[in-house]
Amino acid sequence: MNWSSLQRSKAAQLILWPLSLVYAAVVRARVKAYANGRRKQKRLQGAVVSVGNLTVGGVGKTPMVLWLAEKFLAQGQRVAILTRGYRGEGGNSDEVELLRTRLGKRATVAVGANRFATGAALEAAQSVDIFLLDDGFQHLQLARDVDILLMDASHSLAGESLLPAGRLREPLSAMARADALVFTRAETQPGISNVVSSLQAYPVFSATTKLLGFRRLGGDNGELFALGQIGDGPFFAFCGLGNPQQFFRDLAGWGLSIGGQRIFPDHYRYTAGDAAALERAAKEANARGMITTEKDANNLGGVSLQGVPVFVAIIDIEVSQEEEFLSLIQSKIAQRVGAAS
Repeated sequence: MNWSSLQRSKAAQLILWPLSLVYAAVVRARVKAYANGRRKQKRLQGAVVSVGNLTVGGVGKTPMVLWLAEKFLAQGQRVAILTRGYRGEGGNSDEVELLRTRLGKRATVAVGANRFATGAALEAAQSVDIFLLDDGFQHLQLARDVDILLMDASHSLAGESLLPAGRLREPLSAMARADALVFTRAETQPGISNVVSSLQAYPVFSATTKLLGFRRLGGDNGELFALGQIGDGPFFAFCGLGNPQQFFRDLAGWGLSIGGQRIFPDHYRYTAGDAAALERAAKEANARGMITTEKDANNLGGVSLQGVPVFVAIIDIEVSQEEEFLSLIQSKIAQRVGAAS
């Protein structure tokens, strides 16, 4: 951000600050209403594990939901994911498509703004052991058994303001509602593991991003290529994410030679004109291929990119103290089962 942009940003924050105070009052009143029982939560029959965050923008919720789904499926649990399908159409979105592609028929992905109604309809049709509530920290209407709050280690929240002047959806004090706090993208802050280790009396964990490989966009067999199999580059990288710079940092950290990059808005739906512009930019950068994310691959839809090969980065996460993290989740679920009996 240049100086003039920074000045405009500071000016905008000052102008919006009074609205942030109003927003804060509304948020606190809403949370208090649920806490004292004036507003009632609705409960599903299956256990509900919520994954959420305090800010707007990406913190890695979808990778965490995928990771948890795989762990529960490996235990033989019947898993369903409840999501509102942000910026999607017809019950679909880039994140919904990503979840369905990765999980196939092993788990159900249900889309709806009213997560209780969506989950109840699903329970009427099939048995569900575990509901994963995607982006659920602020969705207080639905009772949950476990609240997992994600914090992006690559973005400090020190001095951050509430919406609309800043990025916070809730005050930092809302962290007290979480059953477990997970610092994502811990690889960007080498010292974060020491911080987590020093806080082991509290439910704090860290998660790092792991590269699984690359798929060729438009490939029929879904073959996964290792880093050394896609060529030496340079590559032209593009994405439409809540935190695009982290994607570019990941590429550099994985050792890819990046000759150029382009950022699109989060959840951006690409057009034929965008594809032509990307191909021109890649050729001008002498790129031997392009690199993007799974979410962006879904947003390309039927758009054709044939001038240069396009590779899609496939990622996963690794959670520190995995056994302790999963044990905490199971113990919270068991507490509900014990209380119900």
